[in-house]
Parts: sequence; structure tokens; C-alpha cells
Amino acid sequence: MLNEQQVRELVASHGAAVNEGRSIKQLIADGAVPRLRGCTVLEGKVSDSVFGEALKTRAGKPIRLMFRNNRISTHDENRGKIPFKDQVLAFNHDHMLRLVKSVLGSSQFEIPGLSPASTVIPAENVKLLMVENVLRLYMAESTTSTSLYQHWLAAKKAGQTTLDYAGHRLEVAALQVNGRLPYVMDTPSTKDKVDRTTDADALIRDGACTRDQYIQIRNASVMAFGMVTQYLAQKRMILVDTKTEHGVNAEGKIVAADELYTMDSSRFWAMNEDGSVVTRDGKPVSFSKEFARGMVKEKGQQFSTEQANEIAVRYIQGLQHLTGEAFKPDLRPREKRIIESTNLILDSLLG
Repeated sequence: MLNEQQVRELVASHGAAVNEGRSIKQLIADGAVPRLRGCTVLEGKVSDSVFGEALKTRAGKPIRLMFRNNRISTHDENRGKIPFKDQVLAFNHDHMLRLVKSVLGSSQFEIPGLSPASTVIPAENVKLLMVENVLRLYMAESTTSTSLYQHWLAAKKAGQTTLDYAGHRLEVAALQVNGRLPYVMDTPSTKDKVDRTTDADALIRDGACTRDQYIQIRNASVMAFGMVTQYLAQKRMILVDTKTEHGVNAEGKIVAADELYTMDSSRFWAMNEDGSVVTRDGKPVSFSKEFARGMVKEKGQQFSTEQANEIAVRYIQGLQHLTGEAFKPDLRPREKRIIESTNLILDSLLG
């Protein structure tokens, strides 16, 4: 395991170099990956996706290549690039996927020789369900508008005794900041440019998914939440909440379609021996993107190099704590890693 000093030295010495290189959109435009010429490129918050009519496996399944980026966004705004973030979250996702794949399924293809920390994720281009599936076990203090915490603050200010949130009715006085909820709550949100917390009935009514699809997603996700909770307890960590996305594959099955239980999509807190939350200065000790949200002081803010490096250190430390394994960085420039992984994937899937 890398200690804190080693992690800081790694980020300071190699952080800038591993971020170097063109985006996948530019690489395709420049002809660096000729087999992707003519494909559609969608740039997202967490990853950039590439797909096209001609991009199919030998068996005829449509392919979507997801290029995990090193950008970080908070409050629906891009805040800049974080060294090693793409590798850390790729390994984080791969590790957790192996725990819950039997329950949630996966759109990903298995590629022999592809590193678990590969920035490029090969997947079937499934039909995405326009739902962000959010499960919560704690009311985490949060600055995001969709959070239970912000809705609770508004309810308190308005003098309400009960709070209706995503189809759940809660007693305002019974809720505590960073306190445990009475049960694992499904609190879905819309999958829009700006996410909006809603309830299952509204999603079904608006055509985001059918009732049977939502029931399947919720039940499988609650089961996976329990599995991950048990796993994390052995690491002295608490699963606070998580967000997953799902789609329908060529066989008509609902499968996980994006990252699972990463520090960007979930909150993890440190746990004491008695199961209580470890706190520092009155706040939970967190392994998630929440610490980066706390650095944002103004609209449009971009993280400085010092802030970006500090976030990178926290991500690497969190990964090691989560997996129990030492972080093994690939120090090649991002561009070279992208090209080599893409060619390996295409050789395997296209022949």
C-alpha cells in the first residue's frame, strides 16, 4: 500500500504527465483511431461515449466505447482535470462490479488482457432507461439541490412536520444531519441536463420506464446495496448512498449501464469498531467526491493545480482503503493509454 507521502509524491511528480493528450473526439478527427472514423462522440460528465452504425461485434451486437475522463464536475459544472482520476475510478468500478454483477448484470464486454484500470470501457450499446437510480441509507449533509438534506432544510424552514421526498413520507423532527434513515430509500431522479428528484409514479407516467422495469431495478439495486454494505463493513466503511444507471440489452434484459459504487457515484464514510461513523471536526470522514464539492466557493470556479492534486491524493487513498490493494498507476500519457486500449478492444470485438 502506498502511504500518504508516497501518494503525494506520485501526484506531484507525474500528475501533469498522465493527463496529457488529445480527447477521443480529437483523436478520431486526427485519424489516430481509424476504425472509429465516422462514429458519434457524446461528451459527458464522467465519460465520453463513442458508437455508430458500423460499430458492432462479430455477433452483431452494437458497441458503445466509454472513455472515462479525468474531468470532475460538481453541482452540474465541470471544475477541471484531476490527475489519475480516470485510472482510480476505472479500477474502483471494476472491483465493485465483480461483487454485484450477478445481481445487477452489466453491459460490459470481457476483453482478454484489458487492464482493470483501463480508461476505455467496452460495452454493449444498450437502450438506456432515462432514470438515475439513487438509494440512500443516511441523510448526508450535501450542497446538491436534489439531496434529501436540502429538501429537509427547506421543510424545516417552512415549519413542516412531515416531508414528502421521492414518494417517501418522513417526520422532519426524526431526521438528523448525517443520521441513519429508517430504511434504504429509493429516491430516483430524472436523467436530464439538470437532475431532478422525483418518484417512481412520475417516472412511469412520463415514460422513463415501465412499472415492471422500475420494480426490477429497485429490487436488484436494494439487494446489491446490501451486498456492498456487508463487504464494506469488513473494510470499516459505511455505504451512505449510491447512484446507478441501467439499460435494456439485445436480449431484453435490464443491466447496469455505467459505473457502479465509485467514489463519484457513491458516498462512503469511515466506520468505528462499534459501527458508528468516524467524525473529524464534527463531519463524517468521507471517501467520496463530497470533499471536492466542499472546495467550491463560487459559481464557475475551476480548481487550481493545488486543489486538483489534493483531490487526486484523496481519490487514491480512498481507492486503497476501498479495495485493500496498493494503487498501481500507469504513468503513460493518457493519449497513449487510450489508443492502445481502444485497439486491443476493437481487435477482440471486431476481429
